Amino acid sequence: MSGPWVIAIDQGTTSTRAVLFDARGQVAGLAFRPVQQHYPEPGWVEHDVEEIWLGVIDVVTQVLRDAGVTPGEVAAIGITNQRETTVLWERATGRPVHRALVWQSRQSAAICDQWRQQGLEVAVKAKTGLVLDPYFSASKIRWLLDCVPGVRDRAERGELLFGTIDTWLIWKLTGGRVHVTDCSNAARTMLYNIHEQRWDEQLLQAFGIPAGILPEVRSSSEVYGYTSAAWFGRPLPIAGAAGDQQAALFGQACFQPGMAKNTYGTGCFLLMNTGERPVASEHGLVTTIAWKLGQRVCYALEGSVFVAGAVLQWLRDELGLLATAAESEALALSVPSTGGVYMVPAFTGLGAPFWDMQARGAILGITRGTTRAHVVRAALESVAYQSRDVLDAMEADAGVRLERLRVDGGASINRFLMQFQADILGVPVERPEVHETTALGAAFLAGLAVGVWDNEDAISANWRRTARFDPAMDGTARERLYAGWRDAVSRILTRPMR
Repeated sequence: MSGPWVIAIDQGTTSTRAVLFDARGQVAGLAFRPVQQHYPEPGWVEHDVEEIWLGVIDVVTQVLRDAGVTPGEVAAIGITNQRETTVLWERATGRPVHRALVWQSRQSAAICDQWRQQGLEVAVKAKTGLVLDPYFSASKIRWLLDCVPGVRDRAERGELLFGTIDTWLIWKLTGGRVHVTDCSNAARTMLYNIHEQRWDEQLLQAFGIPAGILPEVRSSSEVYGYTSAAWFGRPLPIAGAAGDQQAALFGQACFQPGMAKNTYGTGCFLLMNTGERPVASEHGLVTTIAWKLGQRVCYALEGSVFVAGAVLQWLRDELGLLATAAESEALALSVPSTGGVYMVPAFTGLGAPFWDMQARGAILGITRGTTRAHVVRAALESVAYQSRDVLDAMEADAGVRLERLRVDGGASINRFLMQFQADILGVPVERPEVHETTALGAAFLAGLAVGVWDNEDAISANWRRTARFDPAMDGTARERLYAGWRDAVSRILTRPMR
């Protein structure tokens, strides 16, 4: 391996990672820190952003030291981040006014209910491509303005700044000199007009959010600023940023309309490139910005599954059915089927395409013969079924039939899950050689800005497949199993299935 080197900061929900890439897009080093989760009340999820910030400095320093690379050999830094997670901090001191409200948190659900009663749902969909839901940043900002003493007055006086995690990190890395976000993250706030490429004044007014707290919106690949020399010994260009799922789409080289990827992390996120036109969803998906290169905006359809890898964590930590998540593959393969058991892991409601936040999880079809292995297999299958729900909606909206699905994320190493995913979709599933595709996307975006890679064709040449899972299930069995899943879902929904 040889330089030039690009560092990707991958700040996720449960960890902060720094990944060092060479000019071939190969991993040359990786450093990792866990992120503590805070649950002050049921359904609330918060992060300490000062902990996240210190973790970023630690992992970048460590990855350079371990790889024997000096800061002077680093061409650029790219940032990818957990999206929608909301931070408000003091402009003068950089101190956050409250812990960050994480994308998973439902503490602003009542605010969304009020906005829905005010008839704002149609405007939100038309302007932002999103559904009116506490998942996105706007209601989290409003909660901080309303519920943290003194915050609204200070925000209206211009003393506070808002950012998603990318904005917070860029601001901190540049010593408070740069307050920006990229359009892929702006598009997840429920405040950004994805058609006109600007913060939407009507929505800001309707939501009661002062425009002065918002960052400047830039493209996904350009030099935003330079790190303070104090952090790594010399200034380094911060040259790329994208929300984690858009970064994974870019890292998977899904550059042509109709190409799609699925990331299996805490949640599951399926994105399809729709090119330079936004496709309005009629089937419960969201329309979002994938990235912006120069003046060219690429759009995507997205479906979010709230519980994917988290279901294995639940089986391990709360039920004690697994010693490790990795054990799930062998257990699932130890039985020929689930024996009719279906698990619907609606721990915090159901996301796309149902968007039923009152739905709650269930395990159905249990008999006296049901074993631990059946339950574990049903949990893994639930991830694949939820992904099919999203893909079916995506194909209906985009009017295309997916030819193959590129996959990444921690659970993509589970061969049982990947084979079942191919079987239940009826299309091949492809896993890339580089598993760190979210970080790779951030590195590609940063490297494009400084000339490490010339264009998207050069990036595509670096994408290599390491495994392919072809469908092995006949169509009759596939549809019978999927019909059982849809019946299970119908039993927990609080409103009729579409």
